Amino acid sequence: MTEPVPAELIDALRTTSRPVLAAHVTPDADALSSVVGLAAGLATGTDAEPTVALPEGTVPEKLNFLFDWVETPVADDGDIEAADAVIVLDTAKLSRANVTGGGESLRRNGRPIINVDHHYTNPRYGDVNWVVDDASSTAELVYRILLALDVALTPDLASLLYTGIYTDTDGFSLPNTTADALTAAADLVRCGARVAEVGERSQRSRRQADFDLLRIIYDNTRLSPDGRIAYSTASHAEITGAGCRAADIDDQVYVPRSLDGIDFAILFTEGVEGKIRINFRGEKNNEVLELAQHFGGGGHRFAAGAIITGTVEDVAAQVVEEAARRLNGK
Repeated sequence: MTEPVPAELIDALRTTSRPVLAAHVTPDADALSSVVGLAAGLATGTDAEPTVALPEGTVPEKLNFLFDWVETPVADDGDIEAADAVIVLDTAKLSRANVTGGGESLRRNGRPIINVDHHYTNPRYGDVNWVVDDASSTAELVYRILLALDVALTPDLASLLYTGIYTDTDGFSLPNTTADALTAAADLVRCGARVAEVGERSQRSRRQADFDLLRIIYDNTRLSPDGRIAYSTASHAEITGAGCRAADIDDQVYVPRSLDGIDFAILFTEGVEGKIRINFRGEKNNEVLELAQHFGGGGHRFAAGAIITGTVEDVAAQVVEEAARRLNGK
């Protein structure tokens, strides 16, 4: 069973009055559902008046539907300055928090930082920490927090948290799909989570621009000579030419990952000119975390990432070579 929610965490959440919540840069569905879901829960289940840090242009357009379900007060600079606590979710490093000026700017005025996460590499940077690295998602942890706070799980809130669990387990198909994750998802369905709508809006409702970017990812997918590594690329010109931006790069690594028989899948994308974002995925029990850490990144054992300065071509060649070396050394 997942460890119980720490009493220290619940006490900290009950005593804050003006918290600001933040997730990681380039937020995915789990990050967004966690911050929005916890903010909504605090607003209804405690006396707090939370706001959520969401700098303009950082939310993928395909995930805007998450904001249809609950009211989300977005923090301005004044809210962040006046906050009496900072709650950072789904963020392995404080420096990666999705706030203007970078996450380290959140350390001020002696206010506590509350750190809730499921990343293996999280160093417990908060004053209060709940990091469960075998949890399916941070949304699963937020679900447990809301139960501990006696927050009523409305169909809207249940749908939000279900989306985080569903997407971070890739539709309950990845090794992080634990019994606890399925139990949480089942309870959220009992509370009214809209299963069909979540599946449609998260998996089958792509904009033309997203579809055009996927065509590029498919066309650029390659195999290493031994067939053990599948990788793809998208340059800045290709991404913007498709009508997309850095915030729209999320789960496209599933394209090279879908090839049969591979051990590693890697996606290289240049959402920001000169900055190559790398998404690593491991198959057949092949871990990618150490490979990501070799390039300054982090994450989970089978799903990790990094960012390197350079060109797509040079970075891809360098990383694929190192990945092949590690696989062939086994």
